[in-house]
Amino acid sequence: MELEKIYAPVQEDLNKVRDILKSISHVDFNWLSNQLSYVVKETGKGIRPALTLLTGMSYKYNLTYLLPMAVSVELMHTATLIHDDTIDKALTRRGKATINSLWGDEIAILMGDYLFAKAGEFVSDTQTPRVIKLFSQTLGIISSGEIIQFRSAFKLNHSHDNYLRRIYSKTASLFSLATQSGAILSQAPEETVEIMKEYGDNLGIAFQIVDDILDFTSTEDAMGKPVGSDLIQGTLTLPAMMLMERHPANNPVQRMFETGDKSNIAKAIEMVLDSTIIDDCYKTASEYSKRACENLNQLPQTVSRNALYELADYVVKQGT
Repeated sequence: MELEKIYAPVQEDLNKVRDILKSISHVDFNWLSNQLSYVVKETGKGIRPALTLLTGMSYKYNLTYLLPMAVSVELMHTATLIHDDTIDKALTRRGKATINSLWGDEIAILMGDYLFAKAGEFVSDTQTPRVIKLFSQTLGIISSGEIIQFRSAFKLNHSHDNYLRRIYSKTASLFSLATQSGAILSQAPEETVEIMKEYGDNLGIAFQIVDDILDFTSTEDAMGKPVGSDLIQGTLTLPAMMLMERHPANNPVQRMFETGDKSNIAKAIEMVLDSTIIDDCYKTASEYSKRACENLNQLPQTVSRNALYELADYVVKQGT
């Protein structure tokens, strides 16, 4: 199913989110205005704000609070991408030149900081201390995940638990912020808030596993960045870890990490594609997607609940 159909219950309000994001570039300082316009021009798939709105629609759908929360979540996501690209020295994102490649690392860091500040401004409009605290906690979790990834770059001693903790911090925690805040702001019962936390946690993990798979199976045109980017940055993902486990004596990932010889990346991709690793990774992603949906049947039977089921299915199937 296409995202447009999944988003149908909240599409009109998602358009409002995008309009607000574009309005952020309307500042008096022309140079900053131009940069902000470049940043918010392309907002990606909009999964995180959609999650906020879809979750909120299950109960008291009050846009006065849900709309600024959806904007805040997307601004936080955008800011983290800018900082990610700066740390990774990435040249492209979604097929466009990155902020750091256009204006330098210093401007990129400050631009990310500016967007974090704007995200905080919007979340304060929810007038809900619990959500504001959750926003701050999530920012801390994401930052710690970045530190862990940076400190562990090109290191080979990673367990599956280490991997899951890292992708929870970097990706799933923001999904969880979106779903929990949507439930809290719609005055959902506490049991539902917990169900939506579980949904966001597990959906975010499934999403990141699929993203890690695509780094091996997709193309540069489709991803908007080079294939094998994770290996280039020294980041061990699930496909690479499985390859190391299955070929401990002849492993291009290990050679790449130990010698820096990037010619091993193509060999690693070839070996992964010639094995069952991709199928096995998709099975793992599917398990987390199913886990995300385990308790959705306890929510009111609405079009938004159906959309949450469909979104979990979409996240896993988008790369197949």
